[in-house]
Amino acid sequence: MDCQILTKCALFRNIPEEDLSKLIQGFECNVRTFEKGETVFRFMGRAESVGIVLEGSIAGIKPFPDGSEMSVPLRRQGDLLGQAAAFSAMRRYPCDLVANERSKVLILKREELLSLMRKDSRVMESFIIAIASVTYMLQRRLELTGFRGIAQKAAFWLLMKSEESGEKKIRIPGSVSNWASLMNVSRPSLHRELRKMEEKGLISYAPPEIAILDSRGLRALLG
Repeated sequence: MDCQILTKCALFRNIPEEDLSKLIQGFECNVRTFEKGETVFRFMGRAESVGIVLEGSIAGIKPFPDGSEMSVPLRRQGDLLGQAAAFSAMRRYPCDLVANERSKVLILKREELLSLMRKDSRVMESFIIAIASVTYMLQRRLELTGFRGIAQKAAFWLLMKSEESGEKKIRIPGSVSNWASLMNVSRPSLHRELRKMEEKGLISYAPPEIAILDSRGLRALLG
């Protein structure tokens, strides 16, 4: 396993490459390649493992009994997969995690990850931060549902991402269609509202990125 790749992962980002090499010495790394459309973890499957995206991107898809689906933000290089599920009381994956493109994922058994945490507290600290970040994002998504207007939802999402990254340029999560699905709105309606926001000088809309030009104006949309 290339330690340089692992240092980009959320779990090991704060561990120098030399220390990480010693930490995983003798550790059997299970790296799997998934073609586009292949399932990494299945909805309601027994959550015995955690994944780390090494290459590519993984999409989350939450199915509902009526046949509809909701997209979950893409996981990219360095992101964790299934961490909350593997350490929850239910131990079930809450959605399908599917390769959005040809991807490589490091699969860690729950017990293997616990062993790494015991060996180095920095792994445990990074894992706690990752879990807390998921909880925080869920709270923000609940806030998003409180807005009815599409322009309001888009403005809130853009401001939220800007606060998280400290950047004014925000990358659309996967595609405009995927982003619309995340906010539970139609793609044509979202596209139309974004163009209106651009005409008002609030944003520069050039997929796959949106540049925030007037943060104060976006906040004014939220009321």
